[in-house]
Amino acid sequence: MAPPIQADAGQSQPLQVKPLRGWQLPLLQDPCFLDLLPLLQRALLLQAPERLLHRLAPRPPLAPDVLVAYRQPQQPLGLVVSQRLNRSGSCWQLQQLRTSDSCLAAGEAGRLAIEAALVREAIQRSRRAASWIATSSSCDDERLAVLRQQGFQPLRRETLWRWQPSGAATASLPAELQLRPLNRRSAIAMWQLEQAALPAQLRQLLDRRVEDLLDQSDQPSLMLFDVARHQAVAGARRLRPGSRGLPELELSLHPGWQHLLGDPLRVLLEQAAAGSRQVVVRSDDLDGERSRWLQSLGMVPEGEEVLMARSVWRRHVPQPSQEMARRLEAMFGQLQPRQRPIPTPLNR
Repeated sequence: MAPPIQADAGQSQPLQVKPLRGWQLPLLQDPCFLDLLPLLQRALLLQAPERLLHRLAPRPPLAPDVLVAYRQPQQPLGLVVSQRLNRSGSCWQLQQLRTSDSCLAAGEAGRLAIEAALVREAIQRSRRAASWIATSSSCDDERLAVLRQQGFQPLRRETLWRWQPSGAATASLPAELQLRPLNRRSAIAMWQLEQAALPAQLRQLLDRRVEDLLDQSDQPSLMLFDVARHQAVAGARRLRPGSRGLPELELSLHPGWQHLLGDPLRVLLEQAAAGSRQVVVRSDDLDGERSRWLQSLGMVPEGEEVLMARSVWRRHVPQPSQEMARRLEAMFGQLQPRQRPIPTPLNR
């Protein structure tokens, strides 16, 4: 009689999601993790300073949080990298979500289940977060399905354009427009421009303040400023960090200023891309006229990303001090003069 077939010990162990430890770095040798190793090393080194400085004062985060999923500690199946998106910590972002080839042999915990567990645990661990942001390629149906399963909804579509600036922006600007750099003095104007250009729901979930805009921008970031109306009407903000190893510009245009498509916006983009042979330009996919104009500049569409977001609701648990105060108020309230006693239970 043949002996019974025993199940693989690794398959019988439950899936676990834990913070990344230093001894796990040499185990992340799957090709999907290799480009993240410098980021993961930096996250481990800055864990203690990050916790200490965040308690002292609101400030930009030093390093992201990293969670690893595994059945056996020596065999990582996936990881998620998340980070605060603003100083207050009300909005967080899923920066990276990766699964290794070994997850295909993980039984019922395939790619979708592992990624869902990673996202779910990342959201649960961020106690102060009120909203989460994630981006995904519009062609990655499985990733979009995972995010929708975890409550994310698409709020914006952006086209990524690869561009080789000519560096020959010789056109002059209209007399009422000035080219101004983004700095602490002008940041409020750029912030107001982005508030006007973003969808209302996304604007609320991002909860971005002026200091957050400065934290997330690199130089050179420029804007077209209307001196007569005292407002920024267009902006080219260099994002931090860049995407695909190239500088990344986010183009913003104030609603109602489509007539700037032409020499004024070209001057803005050329100056913001100064010193770079190639850049990636982000632009709202819903604006067909702007897309046609970007193509006329020689930009090539590289893909489309979906920005997804979700809010986080947590039940508020009354603090013991508040509960005790209500009980004392109910007991001593009957002793006040000219007040008719009302029977109130002291215990629930």
